[in-house]
Amino acid sequence: MKTTGKVTGIVSNLVTVEVNGPVSQNELCYITLGDTKLMAEVIKVNGKNAAVQVFESTRGLKNGNEVEFEDKMLEATLGPGLLSSSYDGLQNDLTTMTGVFLKRGEYTDPLNHEKLWDFTPIAKAGDKVIAADWLGEVKEGWLPHKIMVPFSFKGEYTVKSIIPAGQYNIDKEIAVLVNEAGEDVPVTMTQKWPVKMAIKAYVEKPRPCRIMETGVRVIDTLNPIAEGGTGFIPGPFGCGKTVLQHAIAKQGDAEVIVMAACGERANEVVEIFTEFPELIDPHTGRHLMERTTIICNTSNMPVAAREASVYTAMTICEYYRAMGLKVLLLADSTSRWAQALREMSNRMEELPGADAFPVDLSAIISNFYSRAGMVVLNNGQTGSVTFIGTVSPAGGNLKEPVTESTKKAARCFYALEQNRADKKRYPAVNPIDSYSKYLEYPEIKEYLDQTVMPGWVEMVEKTKNIIRKGKEANDQINILGDDGVPMSYHEIFWKSELVDFVILQQDAFDAIDALCPVERQKYMLQLVLGICDKDFTFEDYEKCRSFFKEIINILRQMNYSEFKSEKFNNYQQQLTNLIDNGN
Repeated sequence: MKTTGKVTGIVSNLVTVEVNGPVSQNELCYITLGDTKLMAEVIKVNGKNAAVQVFESTRGLKNGNEVEFEDKMLEATLGPGLLSSSYDGLQNDLTTMTGVFLKRGEYTDPLNHEKLWDFTPIAKAGDKVIAADWLGEVKEGWLPHKIMVPFSFKGEYTVKSIIPAGQYNIDKEIAVLVNEAGEDVPVTMTQKWPVKMAIKAYVEKPRPCRIMETGVRVIDTLNPIAEGGTGFIPGPFGCGKTVLQHAIAKQGDAEVIVMAACGERANEVVEIFTEFPELIDPHTGRHLMERTTIICNTSNMPVAAREASVYTAMTICEYYRAMGLKVLLLADSTSRWAQALREMSNRMEELPGADAFPVDLSAIISNFYSRAGMVVLNNGQTGSVTFIGTVSPAGGNLKEPVTESTKKAARCFYALEQNRADKKRYPAVNPIDSYSKYLEYPEIKEYLDQTVMPGWVEMVEKTKNIIRKGKEANDQINILGDDGVPMSYHEIFWKSELVDFVILQQDAFDAIDALCPVERQKYMLQLVLGICDKDFTFEDYEKCRSFFKEIINILRQMNYSEFKSEKFNNYQQQLTNLIDNGN
């Protein structure tokens, strides 16, 4: 028998309920309001009183309203049809809602129960299986979607029967398993899993051992992110966080993309919905949306729904990882998620931490980031979830609690700088403040030496030193004036500018420059470092400046996608002549 209760207090989305039975943390409940029922989640239990956060507006709610508890947590429905879909944080399908906004108390089904899928069995009768083992496969777009033993199953099962290949809907009983007690357990193409619990459908979670190519030079060359790694992009408003994330989504070496718009402004969300269906995947030539799922909760939605969106997105990622796929999760912005946590914490009158955020903010962020990673599945194959979030610190203050807490959890830090954005140097990633801890991993160094070139990490460190010395020289020039420093300072500065203009800056809207494979990045870096290694003799500052500007102009015109074209060779000859004359 389900536990029930009555509303005894209301503070915005925080409702106090007096219960007449046992309830558990994060348990779902429904509050009756006229003809509708509002979904809520238990976030605190104190004796006979439970504090629940409502996922909807509580307008019109009053003391005495009936509450019914479901004895389950907020769950994601997992099965074929998740890709190409757009959901809110509760996994309501936004394409099937009745109006511009979901009506209060309206909950839609996330999956299409009528569509037929081409099912192919993988397991056979008599096989021994455990949770997350593959029973069959359907084609979701062009990707193989594995039908798995539900993650909630405990112990070993025997496959009693499995249906033959054919077209079936998701509700079709595709297999019957026998548990250790000898009971028959039917399995369909769908299953449910609590979003706030990690799916541990693997036997091992090793350290990342290879990088995930993004096609963005400032990331792949200087601070690469590992496949199954974590990173975050902090920066003030208007510095290009969203554009950089979209570039990574379009070009990243991942098979499934999940975009979580958590608390974003409505106009940015509209851009995602209008632009993503039109984007062409440069890897396959198909529409990018075919392998993308969007989880959207705008800033005008209740805080509870905003908080749920990132957990729902991560659960979907873990589901596809269990199929042996490479998944990329992009969350924009985790600051709004943290603000939702702060709002609920304040309403519950908990002891505040820094800037009134919850005291355990750092632990919450770390636990969430830890759900990403590369895993070894039961059958020996690997899958991965790579997570990159954005942080929107107020006033661009990178010392605020959300940024500092995320720094402790994420291994890559891509700091966007207002000064670079003002100079239109995009992506506006500060090359000195940013870092990738994966470059310290022996596995990653070995991978880069084998796949890019021996000594690649040393070349990257050399490049960073040129940029760092160039900044120091520029500071001296600005303080003492052009004539107040030796000519060598100008040479150092312009060599760093050469690296900046050719390597760091990249046009996300250019057909050629938007996607830069690692092979091309290696060629460009070798070319630029070859110029920087030369010792030039200059008579004056103007000659130094004009010389390097001419080099930059030639390099920016070179089409690096056609190394052997006649036009490319002509540019190379111009470059050689210019350098020879500069000595």
